[in-house]
Amino acid sequence: MESVLLFSDELARFDYGKDHPFKPVRARKTLELCDRYNLLDRPGASLRAPGEASREDLCRFHKPDYVRALEEIEQGRFVPEMLGYGLGTEDNPLLPDLFRWCCGMAGGALTGLDLIRQGIRRVFHILGGCHHAGPERAEGFCYVNDICLAILKALDAGYRRIAYVDIDAHHGNGVQDAFYGEDRVLVVSLHETGRCLYPWSGFENEIGQGRGLGFNVNIPLEPGTDDEVYEGAFERIVVPVLGKFRPELLVAQIGADALISDPLTHLKLTNNAYCSVVHRLVEAAPAVLAMGGGGYDVFRTARCWTLAWSELSGLKPEDSYAGLVGGMMFGPEMEVGSLYDRPFRSQGEVRERAGREADRVCAYLEENLFPLWGL
Repeated sequence: MESVLLFSDELARFDYGKDHPFKPVRARKTLELCDRYNLLDRPGASLRAPGEASREDLCRFHKPDYVRALEEIEQGRFVPEMLGYGLGTEDNPLLPDLFRWCCGMAGGALTGLDLIRQGIRRVFHILGGCHHAGPERAEGFCYVNDICLAILKALDAGYRRIAYVDIDAHHGNGVQDAFYGEDRVLVVSLHETGRCLYPWSGFENEIGQGRGLGFNVNIPLEPGTDDEVYEGAFERIVVPVLGKFRPELLVAQIGADALISDPLTHLKLTNNAYCSVVHRLVEAAPAVLAMGGGGYDVFRTARCWTLAWSELSGLKPEDSYAGLVGGMMFGPEMEVGSLYDRPFRSQGEVRERAGREADRVCAYLEENLFPLWGL
């Protein structure tokens, strides 16, 4: 089994601004950790550069006028109407080389799908995962929706059972909206509840419409949700639905912002639960296209994505520097001397509330969603 990690140093150097939380440099830090733990230059795993999407590629999902606005920003032009597209906001600032960034980031998703169609079984597009962008709107740090572009290309290529699973702490509203009435795409999202976190959507009663009824699954979770609660909900809902759907292709947004130290969210996962879920996703389909997504604690995100690549590639991390005086600790590795986090369990009312709410959401889905699947 060959797995491919897609990486571009040019994309990793793209800068949203000094005070912006989105840092593409996370990908470079991940690559450094993967190299340190001997996860790159080994049989069955390879590092490749992504291709670049064309204007026509972007227009497969995005409206031509919106794509034209992105091009004009790169050319140094701005008109107030661009604010209507969500451009020029605090979340989505006007940036030099913006259109080139969009084409490169989207190109990685399309390259990943091309590789899967050529027989590669696992691809990790580490710089992708922009799940908030809509056909004519930028939001949530996302200018173009590379996920939707990849799924649409897969549908065009003849795939009929595509599962999309999103474990980012933020609900993937752009992807949900795109496929809400579609029965060829199963959209699943585990995220912090929209009562507490942007984009304020993704509630359990959003289960699709028309022929897509039952093909949209949301598991909103309370602040303080820890590994035990999260994994319990995943096993209770996601595993049986994926098993029934039997996807030909699984597209996964594996953002790392549900981790305990993330500065923008309030879930309390360790990377132990994260790895467990990624492992289950790898087992769920014959082909997996994974994309990076969120994660705003840069070093901990790099550590998490190193472990995700280990799961995707089927390789075990090997620390060549273990035991050296002074070590080779990397960011939060210094806390634990390992890629893996120490176990953590929420306490008191926070833990009780998180458990109660997860149980309520799962019970609702078992009552209202499972019958649509014959479960």
